[in-house]
Amino acid sequence: MNATAKPVWILMALCALAGAIFAGVSTHDYVAHLDRQVHAITCSYIPGLASTDASGTSGCHVTMMSPYSAVLRSATWGGVPIALGALSVFAFLLFRIVGLILAGKTAEAGETRFLLVASLLPLAVSIGYFILSVAVLGAVCKLCVGIYASSLGLFVTALVAHLGAARGAAEAPASWGRFAFSFAEGVVFVAVPLLLYLFLKPAYPATGKCGDLLHPEDRYGVRLKLGEATGGAPAIELVDPLCPACRGLGQRLAASGLDRRLALETVLFPLDKSCNWMVQESVHPGACAASEAVLCGGAQGREILAWTFAHQEELHELGRADPAKVGARLAAQFPAIAGCLGKPEVRAKLNRSLRWAVGNSLPVLTPQLFVNGEKVCDEDTDLGLEYVLSRRLAGAGR
Repeated sequence: MNATAKPVWILMALCALAGAIFAGVSTHDYVAHLDRQVHAITCSYIPGLASTDASGTSGCHVTMMSPYSAVLRSATWGGVPIALGALSVFAFLLFRIVGLILAGKTAEAGETRFLLVASLLPLAVSIGYFILSVAVLGAVCKLCVGIYASSLGLFVTALVAHLGAARGAAEAPASWGRFAFSFAEGVVFVAVPLLLYLFLKPAYPATGKCGDLLHPEDRYGVRLKLGEATGGAPAIELVDPLCPACRGLGQRLAASGLDRRLALETVLFPLDKSCNWMVQESVHPGACAASEAVLCGGAQGREILAWTFAHQEELHELGRADPAKVGARLAAQFPAIAGCLGKPEVRAKLNRSLRWAVGNSLPVLTPQLFVNGEKVCDEDTDLGLEYVLSRRLAGAGR
């Protein structure tokens, strides 16, 4: 290795190592949650040196709990985290880089070409996930940013190394056998961690029942039919319009397609002490006004709830400053409800919604989901939702 190329290869190895560390920490946090308990997660550009997120408000938490953090969710409990694949790919690339350095093959254009092509995989996935995070989730995970930066650095250094190797030696004919062997090595690097994960991750408990609705009947018309499907399994969700976890539940149902198999009804349960006497402090100030807006909307209620979910961050800021500003913002966005907000009739309807939850002895939290009158365990409404719900709808896993 010449003196000019050496720093490039060292930097390339460091990029691969950094990517493996970021992906490894992310994988660890994901797997920890498969025991169905609540854990703090790492959300830092320097893992291990900053405090973990126990509040669930960080971009890393939003990203991990999104429907895009894993694949094969319906096939295996918790699915297979994307971060595990990233860890495998970075580990393979680090193995290749160190191997070429030790073997003195850094000037062979055939080897650097394979490395360049292989570095396109994490780069392409990083670009896709960055766009997804910004455009769909509206949140950026610091660990993910570390992976994005590592992927970009890896690609740039691989490109520089290949250009240097191509200039320094006569072009040799492509060795497809060598290329296939290297590709097979990469497959092994991905397959072994995947199999270890599938065999060693926490199993879903055989008995996962969390209770039934005591009085599912709707005497006062508090359940809103806001979903599209009407011919699926009867389902009821208890939501707070300003609850991020409620928004996440809706996103997971929609992304999995399971919402189309549910005849979903919505019961509003704002965690705001201005209307909910069961909470001592408002978890989401302004949620009562947001709930009234949905009730006032009538046929437009679905649109209002969707808009509220999409603008939660803005409404949270307004609610913390003055809960009344949440109602004003919604009235400005949906002028037709302006004359309804705060009226005794809509407040009485929201109160009946809260009493429906009391009548069923439901805990004071959101979201809660009931399918065929049986509750989906709270710890199963995030990472394991698709696995649990698909089996429940199929009549298995109960």
